[in-house]
Amino acid sequence: MTRVAAIDCGTNSIRLLVADADPSTGELGELDRRMEIVRLGQGVDRTGRLAPEALERTFAACRQYAAVIKEHGAQRLRFVATSASRDAENRDDFVRGVVGILGVEPEVISGDQEAEFSFTGATRELAGHEHLPKPYLVVDIGGGSTEFVVGDDRVSAARSVDIGCVRMTERHLVRDGVLTDPPTAGQAEAVRADIEAALDLAGRSVPLTGAATLVGLAGTVTTVAAIALGLEAYDSSAIHHSRISFEQVEEITARLLGSTHAERAAIGAMHPGRADVIVSGALILLAVMKRTGAREVVVSEHDILDGIAWSIA
Repeated sequence: MTRVAAIDCGTNSIRLLVADADPSTGELGELDRRMEIVRLGQGVDRTGRLAPEALERTFAACRQYAAVIKEHGAQRLRFVATSASRDAENRDDFVRGVVGILGVEPEVISGDQEAEFSFTGATRELAGHEHLPKPYLVVDIGGGSTEFVVGDDRVSAARSVDIGCVRMTERHLVRDGVLTDPPTAGQAEAVRADIEAALDLAGRSVPLTGAATLVGLAGTVTTVAAIALGLEAYDSSAIHHSRISFEQVEEITARLLGSTHAERAAIGAMHPGRADVIVSGALILLAVMKRTGAREVVVSEHDILDGIAWSIA
């Protein structure tokens, strides 16, 4: 058994998992799992650079995580960085900062690697569920990109496309630095057009209609699930492996589209840092379900972070 620490730094959030990994049993004994929304990708789609304030928010979270890792005595650490740091001209500033705090260099992985980790993390524990047949289509809706991965026990096809809740919000729902509240019909249609073009692109590499089970990952999906389940506060144990119908996703998306930022922020299970980007995320999830023909999405709290931990073990 190996005590490992995995960090996933995306466009919107940075997350830590400290766990005891036992490859002989396939079990991952979770010791600490936490998330901070740091919005590292703030403005990257527009400027091509990581903003100084976004870097400082991320480094502050790294300092907290360094203390947690030391406290648990993790033997190995892997830090994986995804969409925002792939796109940024000044990613060297990011790398230097992380090395100085955590002593490891962040691996700026490709979309294909990101997809592989997401698939492993989400499906490793699904094999024994007879009501969740293979093949799986795993969809990881991030801040800057969305990954599509299909496979049985292993990945057979994968594609990362540049649609994510932060990227779509900044591109279409912000005017002169201010979030439109609520979005206009024209803005929503512009988001949908971008999503449909990206789904066309993903469909060239990944069969979007052939999977038996759709598995949804990351904060957009888990938040929509929390709303569908009527949770007054976020409860990962209730959300993990919940099954949310197409009709529920459609109704929640329509409700979010018509709401103000204050109304979304008042939802009990909504993380404060997600209220401004959940509309775009929900539009992505709904479009994916329409394109795939899925009648429900199986929600997983285990995702790329768990896949990173297994890659260390």
